[in-house]
Amino acid sequence: MSLYNQSSQEDYLLEVKHLETAFEIEGELYNAVDDVSFVVNKNQIIGIVGESGCGKSVLSLSIMKLVSHENGRIQGGELIFNGKHLEQMKEGDMNKMRGKDISMVFQEPMTSLNPVFTIGYQIQEILLNHIKLSKEEARFESIALLKSVGIPRPDEIINEYPHQLSGGMRQRVMIAIAIACQPKLLIADEPTTALDVTVQAQILELLKEIQKVNEMSVLLITHDLGVIAEMCDEVLVMYAGKIVERTNVDTLFYGPKHPYTKLLMRAIPKMDEDVESLTTISGMVPSLKNMPRKGCRFYNRCPAKMPRCERITPQLSEIEIGHFVSCLLYEESRHIEGENRYE
Repeated sequence: MSLYNQSSQEDYLLEVKHLETAFEIEGELYNAVDDVSFVVNKNQIIGIVGESGCGKSVLSLSIMKLVSHENGRIQGGELIFNGKHLEQMKEGDMNKMRGKDISMVFQEPMTSLNPVFTIGYQIQEILLNHIKLSKEEARFESIALLKSVGIPRPDEIINEYPHQLSGGMRQRVMIAIAIACQPKLLIADEPTTALDVTVQAQILELLKEIQKVNEMSVLLITHDLGVIAEMCDEVLVMYAGKIVERTNVDTLFYGPKHPYTKLLMRAIPKMDEDVESLTTISGMVPSLKNMPRKGCRFYNRCPAKMPRCERITPQLSEIEIGHFVSCLLYEESRHIEGENRYE
């Protein structure tokens, strides 16, 4: 069965095929993203969810080809965007695509915005790099962009510096920069982190509105399942660098299959339940150096583990139409001959 969406190839905007991104630690390479495959369709919002350290942000940086060259590299796989192989692209050609065809809203706007340049300069820079505009036209367009993301007094804000704005305002500026050239794909990495609940809701509503108006695709990375429920069409659940479950939002919330996904769901506080303590998942995501070489990576934390899970590596397979799970509980073959395939 195909590991991709149930759609024709003409609908594909981004294809990620068997992606491996590794980091060098003490002279050895360790995969932070390991054999990840999925597709983002045109005009679709896909969510990637999982704990800190599971590889979500590394995956997004890999797509943008922004993984640190000092100790990180894309080891294998393909990144096909609109028919173009990003993994084969030279840096100059990739720079022409970043901001224009693929944009990213980074996790922390205070560190992503340059503190020594005005808001207007930073928006105009991307417009002047990718679109043939005069400086006056770029300034006018920058004001229009700030207005479109709900920033008051845009003609004044354009002359201010990042430290003069609140966290929510800075995040809106980051979104304005990201959508300046009307990209086909927007990657949003934890776009509501460190914002209060009211501002979070405003930012999510803004992203949904922009996605509809511009008919762009969005890859939304978060650890917040509430955000996933609010925003996404389809969800990828990542654990320790691998996709462990992939399906549509309704199926994930009402019929999760992987033990890890089930535990994530149980950890969500419920307003109608009076409990003394919240449900937690025992243990931690293994570090890159301690990643198991074989078997299920969730084995040490899994309440449903079997002896075979420690030695047999599960494969992401379709258990129902459009519902993919990587877990031996759902393997079709339980025979010894079948086990040998994975060892």
